[in-house]
Amino acid sequence: MKKEFLEAGKIVNTHGVRGEVKIMPWADSAEFLQDFDILYIDEKPVKLLSSRVHKQALIAKLEGVSEINAAIALKNKLVYIRRADVTLPKGDFFIQDILGFPVLDEDGATIGSLKEILPRPGGDVYVITDTAGKERLVPDVPAFITEKNLTEGFLRVRLIEGM
Repeated sequence: MKKEFLEAGKIVNTHGVRGEVKIMPWADSAEFLQDFDILYIDEKPVKLLSSRVHKQALIAKLEGVSEINAAIALKNKLVYIRRADVTLPKGDFFIQDILGFPVLDEDGATIGSLKEILPRPGGDVYVITDTAGKERLVPDVPAFITEKNLTEGFLRVRLIEGM
């Protein structure tokens, strides 16, 4: 079952003395979070009054946070978005939706399951825990990840020796 709320980032620090917070996004970019009027912290809706991108982070002014002490209280809190508020382009998906998917080889045999996705400068790397408990690192490129079946809920991979 897909979750109603999705983890979208983490408040990593304050910014200035007027209550702004620095959010490190877990989305493709900080700009993605700017499209939301409401973010969720501790399961409560919080209005995003203003925001700007600074490097890879989002500097945000949140309703009810007008001074530094209130901003400090939010440090290390997770920021959520509501799934219903998002329209993804065709073919895109939330990483959270594929974590735990079974991973199959080219013949349809189960290799293991998707444990984690590591963002890397050259592209994502999928961490697959095989049936023996060993971790395998597989780059997210068509040569190795041959199918992402979101409807049936599995990944198909082509492994080479050493993976």
